[in-house]
Amino acid sequence: MPVRFQLTGGRVPVKIYTDEIELDAVRQLEQLAQLPFLHHHVAAMPDVHLGIGATVGAVIATRGAIVPAAVGVDIGCGMNAVRLSLTAADLPDNLRRVRSAIEAAVPVGFDRHDAVSADQRALRELEPGLRRILDSQPALEKRLKKPRETWTLQLGTLGGGNHFIELCLDEAARVWVMLHSGSRGIGNAIGTHFIELARRDLERQEQRLPNRDLAYFEEGARHYHEYVEAVHWAQDYAWRNRQEIMRLVLEALRQELPPFGVTDEAINCHHNYVAMEEHFGERVHVTRKGAIRAGEGELGIIPGSMGAKSFVVRGKGEPESFSSCAHGAGRRMSRAQAKKRFGRADLESQTSGVECRKDSGVLDEIPAAYKDIDTVMANQSDLVEVVHTLKQVVCVKG
Repeated sequence: MPVRFQLTGGRVPVKIYTDEIELDAVRQLEQLAQLPFLHHHVAAMPDVHLGIGATVGAVIATRGAIVPAAVGVDIGCGMNAVRLSLTAADLPDNLRRVRSAIEAAVPVGFDRHDAVSADQRALRELEPGLRRILDSQPALEKRLKKPRETWTLQLGTLGGGNHFIELCLDEAARVWVMLHSGSRGIGNAIGTHFIELARRDLERQEQRLPNRDLAYFEEGARHYHEYVEAVHWAQDYAWRNRQEIMRLVLEALRQELPPFGVTDEAINCHHNYVAMEEHFGERVHVTRKGAIRAGEGELGIIPGSMGAKSFVVRGKGEPESFSSCAHGAGRRMSRAQAKKRFGRADLESQTSGVECRKDSGVLDEIPAAYKDIDTVMANQSDLVEVVHTLKQVVCVKG
């Protein structure tokens, strides 16, 4: 479907691809639209909802400036998926051992590897860039305390919150592995550090903003190039983290499932990131916070909640969305609200048929806390076409 409605009170219009948006998110988008360096308009995806700093589901194009909070602190968070040569008939009747094998192979939550497990070449390629960043930002290194230990031992770890690893079946009962993770502690530290720097810089210049979380670095300013280098490093780290998690998951599955091959090229896409792109005749920074790139012919992954469908999609390159689409179902209620409203019986009911945790520790991720994924997909039929529909049978949460 096309744009559902627009906000017109800012410096640029905000084009929104859904009718389901809370008032606080509308206000946040109105504040975002006041920034002086926005290019053409702001696009809000069908899963849009209130975010910390900037609205989740917002896509902005900026000229000569960059907003750290519009990327967020889970820099490079995104999805990875591959299809295996197995079908549902190849899976055991009881999938508990499969889930346990994945949980044993990939640390979740705050856990990390006891020793470096990642490809040594990846570590060698990543280290010089991080060293330059830390040399230019001593306060960031102090925040991390043991930066090398943090990023090396967390490479190939899932994290917590809405991050997950799933075994799924598509419409032809073929088996997929799909996962969702980001740049872990190192990305969080980089994001938090530069968001605070941007705030302090603008306070010193006595510039007034509609929201202090929208503090920015202008091109040529003291920390602009340092942030650009740091955010791209964290995005690269997140990409490699997902590759490493996938490697560990496939190794674990080979111990529990019949011999298999990986039949489809891996889809690996960010949904919290910034990139240089050309839109409406200008080369600009495009920042997607809770949105994936959906350029014409590009494959992406849009997950539902832990009890719902997910989709592999092909982008249509719609200009009005800045060639973007939703990154998932989008939250309908906060984590605190979900925990108050639902209990373990609700979780067990809503995740029936899925081998996953069903304890109170994941109540904030209950499917009812999210928007209906079918509605989200219907609202972006102009942005993507569905290539595969996936339904999880195993879900590992942080």
